Amino acid sequence: MGGVDKAMIPLDGRPLIAHAIARLAPQVDAMVISANGDPARFAQFGLPVVADPVPGFAGPLAGILAGMRWTRINLPRAQRIVTVATDTPFFPADLAARLLASANAGSIAIARTAGREHRVFGVFPVACADALDRFVKTSGSLSVGDWLDETGHVAVDFDDPASDGVDRFFNINTPDDLERARDLLPKSGLQRD
Repeated sequence: MGGVDKAMIPLDGRPLIAHAIARLAPQVDAMVISANGDPARFAQFGLPVVADPVPGFAGPLAGILAGMRWTRINLPRAQRIVTVATDTPFFPADLAARLLASANAGSIAIARTAGREHRVFGVFPVACADALDRFVKTSGSLSVGDWLDETGHVAVDFDDPASDGVDRFFNINTPDDLERARDLLPKSGLQRD
């Protein structure tokens, strides 16, 4: 997307992150934004912002770790976190419930469609934070897939026949994808301004 902050790209008059927040808010008890850079750019959302605990651009695995650490400190009774990507505005409105229903207390559950795992869309036990921290520091890999292969997880299928025909895990990586997302909006169930 030309190096722009994808979370702030407008879709239907609102930044992508606003769509993700609106979609996830009814599914969880609390939210935090995992993002590097100036946290003030997210002030309008009224949510805490945590930076990656890993130097450089460490990707989604560092964001998951940041979420776990924030939760451990700020919501000590919380046992799990749910993660989503802001560039995937149509993710299921029942994502958290279905992932939680498939994960036992200590397991990780990841969304899957058509045999493809969507590894950022998951439920992660906060108790995994120390193991994830060790993996990030010692494995030489920052791949969510590598960590999941080592840790183990359950995949939860979201292959339900969608009456609206919208791929719930369609993500926006190019200007053409953004145009496609605009075309899908009327069928997506996302509220318009």
